[in-house]
Amino acid sequence: MPRDSQARQAERIIIGIAGHIGAGKTTAGKYLSSRYGIPYLRYSQVLSEWLAKQPKSKTRLQEIGWGVMAKGMQAELNRRLITQIKPKTNVVVEGLRHPLDYESLKNSFRSSFHLLFIDSPQRQRWERKKTKNKYQSLASFEAADSHSVEQQINSLRRSAALILQNEGSLHDLHAALDKAILRFRPKGDL
Repeated sequence: MPRDSQARQAERIIIGIAGHIGAGKTTAGKYLSSRYGIPYLRYSQVLSEWLAKQPKSKTRLQEIGWGVMAKGMQAELNRRLITQIKPKTNVVVEGLRHPLDYESLKNSFRSSFHLLFIDSPQRQRWERKKTKNKYQSLASFEAADSHSVEQQINSLRRSAALILQNEGSLHDLHAALDKAILRFRPKGDL
């Protein structure tokens, strides 16, 4: 029989979101937060706060993130993120990029943690970013997408509780996220 604290831990839901640039991670995180009232954390936010730097561009943020990974400081980034997750609360964590991100959250939250991997074809991801004026050209998008800090993302796919194919409309993405919540939390008590 689980101890009371273990039972309460299992009642909460921690959703980690991983995927490549433009797959829909931020859109998914914001939707889950607004629709279900789940607090929303981003790895990039924690990274910026930790290093007291507000990157002016995705490229600069990637360089900072790569510096953390390359210098073996990913565990510290995860520690800082986990300390921002309040006890007994649900949370959506967006931007997992490294296997250590998954391991840290899984070890900290056990059965309460669910990794959602959002996948989308590169051309469609580029079109989304182009529409939002995030990249000036396909070449700049491809350079960002192939940056060293992005190279571990596919390794998270095999750890995902659910792989969501985001190839349709925004409505389709929202419907898929609603189904994911039911899968992660069959009781629907969010």
